[in-house]
Amino acid sequence: MIRSIHDCAGLYNGVKMPWFGLGVYKAKEGEEVKSAVKTALDVGYRSIDTAAFYENEKGVGQAIREYGIPREEVFITTKVWNSDQGYESTLQAFEKSRKELAVDYIDLYLIHWPGKDKYNDTWKALEKLYREGHVRAIGVSNFQIHHLEDLISKNELVPMVNQIEYHPRLTQKELHEYCSDHNIMLEAWSPLMRGQILDNEVIVSLAKKYNKTPAQIILRWDLQKGVITIPKSVSEHRIRENAHIYDFAIAMEDMAKIDSLNKNERVGPDPDSLVF
Repeated sequence: MIRSIHDCAGLYNGVKMPWFGLGVYKAKEGEEVKSAVKTALDVGYRSIDTAAFYENEKGVGQAIREYGIPREEVFITTKVWNSDQGYESTLQAFEKSRKELAVDYIDLYLIHWPGKDKYNDTWKALEKLYREGHVRAIGVSNFQIHHLEDLISKNELVPMVNQIEYHPRLTQKELHEYCSDHNIMLEAWSPLMRGQILDNEVIVSLAKKYNKTPAQIILRWDLQKGVITIPKSVSEHRIRENAHIYDFAIAMEDMAKIDSLNKNERVGPDPDSLVF
């Protein structure tokens, strides 16, 4: 049972990663992203998820420093973008991200999308960064089973995390099972389906039953499914509200009701269609 915002999942290499964090996709560089990160740290969040593509790594790093929290107490994730995939270009992209964040190391570095045929060379660069201690953990994002099978068969290290679109309309059960079987932690991006599922009658009825908001029901469901989750928000109210999910547990029969909402429905791109 996950009882606190400070509870962590154990990655297979022994690194502890918070179960719950803040996503900063579309948070504007500068005061907007800095304010969101500082609010999250104030509430107790200890995991911040950014990416080179978000163009706000500098603000994330500034917010952490200005807040005054020791670097080792914050788990920072960033990602290599599609146009930077490849061995040497990934190493260069990593160094740029590290400088933007102004940190000595990154906790988790991910391949943002699999694409067509460069991810194995990209992964070899991530393995090098990991072996040299520049990152504490490496993983992928938006990888399907066939991508993972190919990656694992051609490289030394299995990804420690797979960050995917995951919400009650897209539970990706087979992928979740595959990751569990290979000790890959699943992490949810867009856990609230960009707000499109918050008015679902099943979610709304459960919110009333547990005296919680629809968003809190979904985020609690994520954690009880064993999925690391990083809801994105720049709203102080929502950042605080999203974190209040540790004083209740969803009953098994209600978890099943949420599970039944799956329709394999995406709000983001299909990884098999986003070819580059």
